Amino acid sequence: MSEARPAAKRILVIAPHADDETLGAGGTIARHAAEGDAVTVAVVTGHGEGGPHPLWPREVWTRVRAEAARATAILGVAELVFEEIPAARVAEEPPWSLNRVTGAIVERVRPQVVYVPFPFDLHKDHREIFHSLSVAWRASSEVGRGIEEIYCYETQSETHWNAAYLEAGFLPNCWVDISEHLGTKLEAAACYESQMRPEPDARSTGALEALARWRGSQVAVAAAEAFVAIRLLR
Repeated sequence: MSEARPAAKRILVIAPHADDETLGAGGTIARHAAEGDAVTVAVVTGHGEGGPHPLWPREVWTRVRAEAARATAILGVAELVFEEIPAARVAEEPPWSLNRVTGAIVERVRPQVVYVPFPFDLHKDHREIFHSLSVAWRASSEVGRGIEEIYCYETQSETHWNAAYLEAGFLPNCWVDISEHLGTKLEAAACYESQMRPEPDARSTGALEALARWRGSQVAVAAAEAFVAIRLLR
């Protein structure tokens, strides 16, 4: 008799901006999907619901969200959600307002596994969103107690640009073997034509592959994504 397959899990990937989910956890998302887990990707920032954004016209989000839809479909994401906290202005959002948005995502999805940005990424949006999620996953709430695993992913062009030795650097303590899913990750990343750059830029597909190969070499597999585990409940 074959072993019973573990029940499918609800996976929530929080992306401050569309493409963070693919850069940081695209191979892991594809593996979750291939193994039957239900993956929700929630992109927290956008143009905003008020007047003009001070940096980018609304057309920028129309394009990148279409790219996100194509990329996440390739990864096998079951649900893609967009919120409207103004990008590059998350720190200006009242904490209660940001917490309400992120908390509502967690409340609705009720995930067992959560992937979030690293709290010391250079981008302030990433930092603020991490800290907001840390309110939502508190074990003092019913929803928080249901979250068994929480991981921080590394986002090339953000995670490794913080102030060395002045802040905590990204030192992974767990790895996911994505050897069978690296091609899917790179195909998804290529959908972000407005965000990716030619080599040797950190946001090139070549750099993504190089990092995956390097992380894989650390644990003797062909390719891996590395994470900092915040919670592991067994």
